[in-house]
Amino acid sequence: MTRGKIILTFDVEEFDIPAEYGRNISFEEQIQVTTTGLLRIVDLAARHRVKCTFFTTAVFAQQQPRIIREISQQHEIASHGVSHSSFSPTDLRSSKTSLESILGRPVNGFRMARFASVDDSVIEQAGYTYNSSLNPTWIPGRYNSFHRPRLPFKTGKLLNIPLSVTPVLRIPLFWLSLKNMPQWLFHSFMLRTLGHDGFLSLYVHPWECADIGSYGLPWYIGRTNGMAMLKRVEDLIRNLKDNADFITMSEFCSSWTDANSPTPASPP
Repeated sequence: MTRGKIILTFDVEEFDIPAEYGRNISFEEQIQVTTTGLLRIVDLAARHRVKCTFFTTAVFAQQQPRIIREISQQHEIASHGVSHSSFSPTDLRSSKTSLESILGRPVNGFRMARFASVDDSVIEQAGYTYNSSLNPTWIPGRYNSFHRPRLPFKTGKLLNIPLSVTPVLRIPLFWLSLKNMPQWLFHSFMLRTLGHDGFLSLYVHPWECADIGSYGLPWYIGRTNGMAMLKRVEDLIRNLKDNADFITMSEFCSSWTDANSPTPASPP
């Protein structure tokens, strides 16, 4: 039996989410909170010998170039734009160039902050080979992509790799679900989706694995933070290691062919 594939990704960005709820913190603190969680994640991945993809803003990488270079020795670094709090189409190329200058190697992928819509042709023109900016479900107050493709698909030469959602009901398998669902239920959804699709595309923020309980965030964001959230990520890894192999986004792209693309008759 062919083993499934797990694409475990992390959005490495400034910890700017308190500003969305009326609390501004210094830029230095934003970087420090993310760095704390990021180092915990990297240590966890090393202990379990799993490979991950880190979608990183150029701003964060410029503040922590040594850490980002060290991560790139074992994992993939992809672009999360220049800054997490603003965007211009020119950021697509400039973030790629900035990361590549720090890493000394190509950057292949892009993920838009907050999964905002960006034209695929512009992403391709900026030199990327894949885009992971689609969560094909409905998140109230954020976006409604419920009727977008659930499985990877190509637009021109650009491969789109959506985040994993369950078949039919499209329950999202992302950070808020991991944080708030009973773990037996979340893991059940993961394994069912893995069995159906043959792979999972998952994501978490490193800042969730820092101690963020004092920032006045809504309960569904602030709960299960720090070491408790890190344990949930570790339990996820342990539960999936026996059923699948952890690979980077670029490795997944290399194994994907046009024949894998969904057809109108494919299951939802």
